Amino acid sequence: MTESDQQPAASRWRRFVPWEGPVTRGDLALMGAIIGVVAIGLALRPVKPFLLASHPVLLEFLTGDLIAVGAAAAFARIGEAPLWLVIVAGATGMVKFDWLTWWTGRRWGLGIIKMFTTSERAVRFAARAKELSPWTLRIAVVLALFPGVPTPVIYAMAAWAGMRLVTFLLLDLAGAALMTGLVATLGYSAGQQAVDLVLLIDRYASVVSLTLLATAALIPLAKRLLRRGRPRRRSSA
Repeated sequence: MTESDQQPAASRWRRFVPWEGPVTRGDLALMGAIIGVVAIGLALRPVKPFLLASHPVLLEFLTGDLIAVGAAAAFARIGEAPLWLVIVAGATGMVKFDWLTWWTGRRWGLGIIKMFTTSERAVRFAARAKELSPWTLRIAVVLALFPGVPTPVIYAMAAWAGMRLVTFLLLDLAGAALMTGLVATLGYSAGQQAVDLVLLIDRYASVVSLTLLATAALIPLAKRLLRRGRPRRRSSA
């Protein structure tokens, strides 16, 4: 195979990685850590319905899930857990792996941002990260966890622009505490009604978990069957 034949394949492969130039051990270590976090999240999905009713505080720490925060706050309303623990566990669960996203932005810059989003507008905005005011970036990090905000893009952009890790973690934790506090307030106000709903979910937890597992297994299979069922185009003579 000639060098000209190898070049297109190399360029195609390069589109799926955020780094430029030869891969290093640091690149592989960071990518492996990210894959590990994703794997942990997938592994926790089947047990979420069980933990939601029995150990909601543990679930919010493990996943940072806002539904778990609301459930834990509802249990706090009836005296099952202190409210401060609900907020601390929820905020910690939301930010515990965010330093990895910061690291991707510091190491790969715009390369990882292009993998985090397909929005051209978001990419153009991120490309101007180093021109933005430090206070603009700080406010963006605090508000990054709110609905509709491209959280990974904001985190990577802040790191790429030069925000220090300690500053990022403090702002990230402040934003997580704010978001957790809002959701916990709603869950706390719902009280017993929310608890009854959580207990109803727990009653059907095994069905929910099996449904999640079956869906995850059947979707790829269905896609393959659809591809095979499509008529192949005849090549022109």
